[in-house]
Amino acid sequence: MTTPIAVGAKAPEFALKDQHDKEFKLSDHLGKRNIILFFYPLDWSPTCTNENVCFSQDLSRFDKYGEVAAISCDSVWSHKAWAEHLKLKHRLLSDMHRAVIKAYGMFFPAANIGQRATVVIDKKGEVAFVKVNEDITKERDYGAVESFLKTLG
Repeated sequence: MTTPIAVGAKAPEFALKDQHDKEFKLSDHLGKRNIILFFYPLDWSPTCTNENVCFSQDLSRFDKYGEVAAISCDSVWSHKAWAEHLKLKHRLLSDMHRAVIKAYGMFFPAANIGQRATVVIDKKGEVAFVKVNEDITKERDYGAVESFLKTLG
C-alpha cells in the first residue's frame, strides 16, 4: 500500500469525469466549500455496492458540509451503469489511470485499485481529514466522518 496524504498537506489538483461525463475539477470548488472525497475500490463489488447505496440514501448527512464525490478506478461507463442500476444520487469520479488515487496515496498495488478511504479538503485546499480502512472489505465509519465535518463548519 502507498502512504496516505498527510493532514495539513496541500491537496493535489485534479480533474476527473463523473458518471454523466462532466468534469469535476478540484480548483473549481476551492474557496467555496469543503470537498469530501470517498475513495472506494470497485463498482459492482459487494461492500462497495452496499456502502454506496447507504451513502446515497444518507447523502444529506454529508453534502450540507461540502462538495461530495466518490472516486474509484472504474470507467465513466461503469459508473453510469452502476449509478443507474442502484439509483445513486452522488457523483462518481473515474480515475482509470489511478493518477488521483496515487497522488493522494490511496493506491493498493496488490490489486491495482484504490483503497477504501475518506479525505476531507478544507476551503483553503488543505487536507483536513484522512481515514484509510485497514480492511478493504469492511465499510468505512460514516459516523467518524460526520463528526469531523461538524467541527469544520
